[in-house]
Order: sequence, then structure tokens, then C-alpha cells
Amino acid sequence: MLEQYSDSVIEWAADFGLLGLAIVSASEAAFQPVPAELLLIPQVLDAESYSRLIAIFLVVTLSSVAGSLGGYAIGMYGGRPLIERLAKPSTWRKMEELTRRYGDVGVFIAAVSPIPYKALAWIAGAGRMDVRTFLFAGIIGRSIRFGLQVVALGVWGEEFIQMLQDPVFWIVAGILSIAAFLPISSWWKGLDNQDELRHEQN
Repeated sequence: MLEQYSDSVIEWAADFGLLGLAIVSASEAAFQPVPAELLLIPQVLDAESYSRLIAIFLVVTLSSVAGSLGGYAIGMYGGRPLIERLAKPSTWRKMEELTRRYGDVGVFIAAVSPIPYKALAWIAGAGRMDVRTFLFAGIIGRSIRFGLQVVALGVWGEEFIQMLQDPVFWIVAGILSIAAFLPISSWWKGLDNQDELRHEQN
């Protein structure tokens, strides 16, 4: 179901070029599940100039941050009851714990990582986080996330593709991924403090 929905959205948005990228990027940061990368990557690979790459980067980054304001508004006006309906319980608990532990840095972490950015925008809105701080952290985080993809595929495209064809790269990447995944997975799971609350209650 989700795959069919994603395909339909991307097929529709692809016909509108940068405008389609902006719509998907903004709406993904506010409420919908289709990631902007599904449009970003093919547009970067098809780009024929550095100016086009810069335009793609600016559109996907700024529209994502602008869209996160929509997510912020959803959290601010809908409150926690709406967030609990939109997000899985474990997800919003982790988001709340992320902002409680790390504050403004939590927004940056979500903006630059695969963590659902829209869910954190909902939590930030519900908690009335300072909007300027929220936007600043989002701009920095999204710039890093999308900028790395644009540079890797658009500027170093051929070199990057050749590197992907090297078996040694995948061996090294696999080892590093496992080494990074274990502590990150443990940290992410630890953000859900439900088990801690149950232990304290007992």
C-alpha cells in the first residue's frame, strides 16, 4: 500500500521538476511519508551544471525546513492527543525524550538523520519550542543531510559510482555499518523510557 502510494506521488511530482521536489520535500517534513530523496537523487543525477545542483539543493533544503513549520503547527494546535494518533507510541516517546535530553540539538539530530523529522516537528510544536531555534537547527541539519547527497552524487558522481562497484568498498562499509549500527540502535531504543517508567513504578 505504502509503496503504491509512494510510486503515485513520485510519478506525479516528477512531471513538475523543482516544483514537484519542493512539494514532496515540504509535505514530507510536515505529515506525509514519501521521502524527498526519491525525487532528489534522480534530479541530481540528471543535472547538467553546478548551478542546477545548487538550485536542487536550495529547493529541497528550504522547502523541507518550511514544511517543518507545518508539522510544528500541527503539534502546536493539535497537541499531544493528535500526535498520539499520528505517530506510533514508541516514536513520539522517543521524540519527546530526544528533545528532553538534548534540547535544541535534538532538532539537529533529527534533521540530519533518518529519524522522522516531521514527528520531531510535531513534538516541538506541542512543546512550544522557540521557533527561531527550531528553524536554525533544521536549516543546519537539512543542509548537511541533503548537501552530502548532492555533493556525493552530483559533484563526485562518476567517482562515487566507481567506488560502489569496488568489492573492497562494500566490505569496509559493511564493517563500519555494523560497528555504527549497534551503539546507535541501542541509543535509539534507549530513548523510549517506557521500560524505565515501568521499573520505577514497580
